[in-house]
Amino acid sequence: MTADEQVAPSPGDLPLDHLLVLDLTAFRAGPTAVRQLSDWGARVITIERPPVDGGEGLLGTRLGSDFQNLRRNNQSLTVDLKSPEGKAIFLELVAKADVVVENFAPGVTERLGLDWPSLHELNPRLVYASISGFGQIGPWSNRPGYDQVAQGMSGLMSVTGLPGQGPVRSGHAVADSSSGVYLSFGILMAIIRRDRTGEGSWIRTSLLEALISMMDFQAARVLMEGVVPEQQGNHHPTGVPMGTFPASDGVFNLAPGTNAHFQAVCRVLGHPEWIDDERYAKPGSRRKRREEVNTMIAEVTSTKPVDHWIAAFLEVGVPSGPVLDLGQVFDHPQVQALGIAQPVEHPEHENAAVVGQPLTFGDGVGERGVRRAAPSLGEHTDAILAELGRDGSAIEALRSSGIV
Repeated sequence: MTADEQVAPSPGDLPLDHLLVLDLTAFRAGPTAVRQLSDWGARVITIERPPVDGGEGLLGTRLGSDFQNLRRNNQSLTVDLKSPEGKAIFLELVAKADVVVENFAPGVTERLGLDWPSLHELNPRLVYASISGFGQIGPWSNRPGYDQVAQGMSGLMSVTGLPGQGPVRSGHAVADSSSGVYLSFGILMAIIRRDRTGEGSWIRTSLLEALISMMDFQAARVLMEGVVPEQQGNHHPTGVPMGTFPASDGVFNLAPGTNAHFQAVCRVLGHPEWIDDERYAKPGSRRKRREEVNTMIAEVTSTKPVDHWIAAFLEVGVPSGPVLDLGQVFDHPQVQALGIAQPVEHPEHENAAVVGQPLTFGDGVGERGVRRAAPSLGEHTDAILAELGRDGSAIEALRSSGIV
């Protein structure tokens, strides 16, 4: 078998297992994009800096839950891209690759000679994917961007939290996660386009763009209606009633999405007279009396426990459910039935599990996407170099010089 055949993925059962992806990403947004590809079969080679004085590089604690969750299924190649020899090794892989993903600050790849024009010239079929804080153009393009900053700039923090509370961040890295998923979607579109035209593309997104897009109907209210949304706490910004309500032993979610649902709620609460009351009968009138409607419902729901109300509302077809912490989430029988918590074999972790993909194929192919634990630093360096034609003495020379 030739080196070319060894480096290239072999067709199999997973939908993306014909793709070779070179991963230059760090932190969270870029690795999130790459994970969507590796989970569905792409061979992902993560390019990492060689260890310094026996250290682990700059990507954090490899045995930690975050790294293990983000980097599962990947291979790890250590190589110094700033050295001519290291760059040459990377370019050999680029010539055979389908995708390169990077999340350097704009301008860094150009200085390294690894930007889109350079790599496109080497491999015209290459899909080149970039993710940044604020985009590749504009007055903020060169500024460092982190999830927290993007949450504030996108408007998300202005609508999160209780009325009058002041800006509140989301409880998870929503900018990183959403931008990563959007970028992976763009990569797949570019692959489809390439397979039709023979030409690769440069796909770009940013934390800021992704979060503005995720604001969706809230953002559309500004553009279409000139309405700037405000904080509504745990209640829906336009639908009334819809949100969390108190019970005698906690809180629960109630989501009557239609007028028929609201009428059912009135009956369950023992107040059928609200159905024909002109102050509450229509969605628009309820919206004008948001606090009044929520308060009168809360006065009733606070008299009985959570389980009572959830069962009562579900019996009449009104969506309702518990408010769980993350520990309770993975103990819930519905979550356990779905199997989204995926066990993974790891030599240094007993009973390890990561968060699986939220997608399943009807025939069970690639169930939840988790196949291998995250690699140790440089775990696959020797094997990949051998695939590129380096023998043992050449690999040892590269390692001795700090290139790999």
